Amino acid sequence: MAANRRPTLADVAREVGVSAKTVSRVLNEDGPASPQTREQVLAAVAKLGFQPNLMARNIRVGGPDTTVGLVIPDVANPFFGAVARAIEDTARERGLTLLMGSSADDPDRERALTDKFLARRVSILIVVPSVGADHSHLKSHRTAGLPVIFLDRPGAGLATDSIVSSNRAGAHDGVAHLIAHGHRRIGFVGDLPVKLYTRRERLAGYREALQKAGIPYDRSLVTNAHDQHGASAATSQLLGLADPPTALFAGNNIMALGIVAELARSKRKHVAVVAFDDVSLAEALEPALTAVAQDPEEIGRAAATTALSRLDGDRSRARTITVPTRLIVRGSGEQPALATREA
Repeated sequence: MAANRRPTLADVAREVGVSAKTVSRVLNEDGPASPQTREQVLAAVAKLGFQPNLMARNIRVGGPDTTVGLVIPDVANPFFGAVARAIEDTARERGLTLLMGSSADDPDRERALTDKFLARRVSILIVVPSVGADHSHLKSHRTAGLPVIFLDRPGAGLATDSIVSSNRAGAHDGVAHLIAHGHRRIGFVGDLPVKLYTRRERLAGYREALQKAGIPYDRSLVTNAHDQHGASAATSQLLGLADPPTALFAGNNIMALGIVAELARSKRKHVAVVAFDDVSLAEALEPALTAVAQDPEEIGRAAATTALSRLDGDRSRARTITVPTRLIVRGSGEQPALATREA
């Protein structure tokens, strides 16, 4: 069997020295087979790294599937929705159909989903890695020719292509923008501890911008929030400090929504805000929300295009593609520091 080809039912049959029909009978448990034959077939399946094609049991032996498996953390997050749409649009041009599931950032759930996709013998596997997940189990599949792409974050235990945003540079630019408008007390509302790659990179960008401006890092200005409600509570905590921040940097779009909600509730309209990730209706807010925008459509296209290139035979070294962010100036991040001192 060629090193760059995924093992088929026929390969398993040759390894054991039986017919493909016998192998199918063992795997599908739809006919008689001796215990010895069953044991030999299962051993060959494990040795070759073969995954039964659940979608094509009655199609010719070794027939390829025409689907792309995508694992994302949260289907409700508009960022990943936009990424998925771009992947689907690009894959559809090649006659591929998208299958998608949510891991909830749980490594066990992620593994279960990838196993299901592999059992369907997807043509491409794209995964947003969960914190703590080990992807070494995908080595044999990638070696056998399955394009495996990590999206938004690098994976662990597997050298393969990754498509990420310029998280650190984007956060740096957003905080530097606040500093340029006179702010030196800048709060960071995000998710800690920063085990997740994107959160870690954005906090690093925040710290780098402060350091370049000669502003000491103040741990009391860095808060821990996991959802919109937590971001609102964190904002309230920061505004209640004896020396409160005059500006806030949101670690992602969910944090931004919590910040905006708390500022409206507390009538603190003059606290400057820059968000990492754009949000819907950002221009409808008062003031309109300044954001470091990712490009989810380009991230999705890059992931699909890279995977299709691998599917077409590209065997070059694994690479990381970084998609730039851009700062969208709308008003909330341009308020001067002096205007935030409220009675």
